[in-house]
Amino acid sequence: MFRRVLIANRGEIAVRIIRACRELEIETVAVYSAAGRDALHVQLATRAVCIGPARAAESYLNQAAILTAAVETGCDAVHPGYGFLSENPDFADLCAKCGLKFIGPSGDVIRQMGSKAVAKALMRRSGVPVVPGSEGAVDLEEARRVADEVGYPVLVKASAGGGGRGMRRVDRPEDLPALFQAAQSEAVACFGNGELYVEKLILHPRHIEFQILADSQGNVIHLGERDCSIQRKNQKLIEESPSRALTPQLREEMGQAAVRAARAAHYESAGTIEFVLDEDGRFYFIEMNTRIQVEHPVTEFVTGLDLMREQLRIAAGLPLSVGQEEVRLSGCAMECRINAEDPREGFRPSPGRVEFLHLPGGPGVRVDTALFGGYQMPPYYDSLCAKVVVWAPTRLEAVRRMRRALEELMIQGMVTTAELCHLILYQPDFVKGQYHTGFLEENLETLMAWDCGTEG
Repeated sequence: MFRRVLIANRGEIAVRIIRACRELEIETVAVYSAAGRDALHVQLATRAVCIGPARAAESYLNQAAILTAAVETGCDAVHPGYGFLSENPDFADLCAKCGLKFIGPSGDVIRQMGSKAVAKALMRRSGVPVVPGSEGAVDLEEARRVADEVGYPVLVKASAGGGGRGMRRVDRPEDLPALFQAAQSEAVACFGNGELYVEKLILHPRHIEFQILADSQGNVIHLGERDCSIQRKNQKLIEESPSRALTPQLREEMGQAAVRAARAAHYESAGTIEFVLDEDGRFYFIEMNTRIQVEHPVTEFVTGLDLMREQLRIAAGLPLSVGQEEVRLSGCAMECRINAEDPREGFRPSPGRVEFLHLPGGPGVRVDTALFGGYQMPPYYDSLCAKVVVWAPTRLEAVRRMRRALEELMIQGMVTTAELCHLILYQPDFVKGQYHTGFLEENLETLMAWDCGTEG
């Protein structure tokens, strides 16, 4: 096992990694920007190093500064968490060159799966269903041909994209040129890569992802699914497991496809295979996330496994602690992402100073956060400030428990998505588990009216 790990991240995921390392008796080195001197992960780590100014480009994305800190503090591994450099293949390669173990897959695997076009081609060869569309990056003329072939509406998507950026829905042929250019410009700005591909838009889909673990001994397993269909701006807001949309047979088929996908990629570490599920029960590969996910606690609750511990074990060359036949899914888990955003202002970021903080507790409740009283949440990074996660024997009990937990949560000093999540938990279709990725877009106005007391 590792002696000392540098955590190339911040916020709640850095705290989560520190906790896992602490239980494995691994020392931790936190890195921070000038805006994070008082951050919780800095206070909890064995040691902390400032790596640059507040802007992410000069700190958490500064590969040279991070690697220098890792080498000079005698680390033998680097954990990237999620976001920032977690899916940067060059950074993974540089870690290896510096004699540091990158806690994740190899740079070659990240590079391969980071290109959605390449990943889709690999899935086709491996018998994993993919959404009809182009087989690689396309120019505008080729995009026209593919769109005409598969039929409108289509999605134009950045090959190197993620988080809903570099993506545009196209409903009519005459709209394609302008939307293609807009997606390309955003892709260049966000990812430095303007390659686009085209795929058929699946109407009213569920977004279903399967958690996988794979070690260096060739063992690959899945840990069931998470339904991530409640989204705003193509970014997840509420996740749950198991999904009400899956039958036992479909769950088995999708789980086997996820394992095939991971094997085809020669994957090692924790990762996620993401699918869309159409209204007729057909599923299609979207992408592979080559990192730990924000919503991993949902799977931890229903399996009883510590995914961060497993990820560290895999990186250290140890085999998986469980086999597929030993995985048991129990009860229902649900996560609400609490973002410092104002739903009434188009989810505008609204970071501020935590004037008062009270976190919910009780049976089956977990809160992952880096907030504390008096903390000034910086405006430079992701808006996620907490994750409220619950477990209960049944879905209805989980919904009720999450309602109670959100009612107990108090974060004074900033506007968050907590109230919106609470309202969603009372929406009849959500309570019945009958929703799709367009749920929030279709219901946001009504939910906000409920909050104002103008309906019902």
